[in-house]
Amino acid sequence: MISKAEKRRSIGIGTVAFAAVLAFIALGTLALLSFDTGAASDELFGTYTWRILRFTLYQATLSTGLSILFALPVALALARQPRFPGRIWIIRLMAVPMGLPVIVGALGLIAIWGRQGFLNTALTSFGVEHPFSIYGLSGILLAHVFFNLPLATRLLLAGLERIPGEYWRIAASLGMPSLSIFRFIEWPALVKLIPGIAGLIFMLCATSFTLVLMLGGGPAATTLEVAIYQSLRFDFDPPRAIALSALQIAMTGLLLLLLSWLPKPDEEGLTLGRTVHRYDGKTIVSRSLDIVFLSAAVVFLVAPLASVALSGSSANLTRLLAAEVFWRAAATSMSIALVSASIAVTVAVALIRARSTIASDRKANRPLRLLASAMSGCASLVLLVPPVVLGSGWFLLLRPFGDISAFAPLLVACINMLMALPFVMRVLEPAFQTHEARTAKLSASLGMHGFARLRYIHWPVLRRPLATAFSFAMALSLGDLGAIALFGSQDFITLPWLVYSNMGSYRTNDAEGYALILGTICLILAMAGAGGSAGTSQKRREQH
Repeated sequence: MISKAEKRRSIGIGTVAFAAVLAFIALGTLALLSFDTGAASDELFGTYTWRILRFTLYQATLSTGLSILFALPVALALARQPRFPGRIWIIRLMAVPMGLPVIVGALGLIAIWGRQGFLNTALTSFGVEHPFSIYGLSGILLAHVFFNLPLATRLLLAGLERIPGEYWRIAASLGMPSLSIFRFIEWPALVKLIPGIAGLIFMLCATSFTLVLMLGGGPAATTLEVAIYQSLRFDFDPPRAIALSALQIAMTGLLLLLLSWLPKPDEEGLTLGRTVHRYDGKTIVSRSLDIVFLSAAVVFLVAPLASVALSGSSANLTRLLAAEVFWRAAATSMSIALVSASIAVTVAVALIRARSTIASDRKANRPLRLLASAMSGCASLVLLVPPVVLGSGWFLLLRPFGDISAFAPLLVACINMLMALPFVMRVLEPAFQTHEARTAKLSASLGMHGFARLRYIHWPVLRRPLATAFSFAMALSLGDLGAIALFGSQDFITLPWLVYSNMGSYRTNDAEGYALILGTICLILAMAGAGGSAGTSQKRREQH
């Protein structure tokens, strides 16, 4: 469908992008692992290291179990009640924690569940001597559930909504009670989804950094990533950092391998494509239980967000916005976000175009097929080598060349780009594949190539997915604390680092004000991206 020159250009650009990503990750990893280890081999098998590994896996297992356990009744309630006032807002609420900077969510949880928080103050007034502690394992679990329950709910709900409408008609004609419907219809659909969702959440919790850094509560509640950061930032103990990094890479590699072995769920059962109407969930008992589950989820998610808004509003926002340090941090954050988002979208488009070109060529040889397969796994490399590990490697690699702060902005932008790349590709790839399938023959018949094809065929349709991917990538970069944690200083400040440093200096009121500003910017970007995607979907529905 495209000329040989265009094929060579697409594959060449994609190969260069793939090689650049691979080189950046490989250089950082090899610099870390090839550093003069000294006692690193002994440290790797020391009591301290294995204790951290055990805690990392333990908290990830508990966080995953609790997130799935609490998400199940919420997803079932939303699926059982497809039409009620405010349902769409509850579903949109489930997307908010995913676009919220982790440090802002943690501040909101501290405001509700902390020692001086609303909940503990209320418990103390009722005579409870030992209120809930937000610091330590309990706080880490609470925070992980706050961020991962909405993700699990949305994925489970999507699976329940794919159940064919014929199943519900048969259930209604047979008069099946709620327990039988769950046993024979809902559970078989959910049980295929849960392993994949649990694996994803487990990976996110096992590689969690910011939440554990803020809520860990000391050496007894530390994960591998936080221990790596502390080994370099505070102790400057490279052998220990190397040992922990090697263990972290081995752990994430094993987890990714296990995830790849999980069976993929069926898309849906046999169906005639009729509109889905559910006939269950209309009894008083069912509706009452659904109201309880949905209300509890809404309160659990809204309370920390509302506390950030209220406490941030009580800060002297005029003074904070007028401060020179804020504008310096905002300019740095926006510059890094723009660069990282631009690179992420460019790399994603190059990889997608190259893979699509190879896939459409029936005469592609085996090396090209292997290259396309390698490109498909490119986005997973950031999961194999988390940002803190990668930043540690580049920290050690560039240390002999002088002041690391000179390289810090570009390094942070590149690390943030890698972190956003999986999300960007997930947004862009389906849109590119669908568009290519619809327009390839038309473009070839019209003889449109190069800039004309981009202007008249690609851009009008793909600009919305591109804007969505770009805004999400910017939001992720703006709210990230992981990369800047290693390189942040008084001369190199971003908005998340400004919030964190104010908390560390016990300027809580200022930290809450900056958190409100940061959270508002990131949520606007995330909603702009979601709005663009929703607008595209709505236009397509109207066209059909």
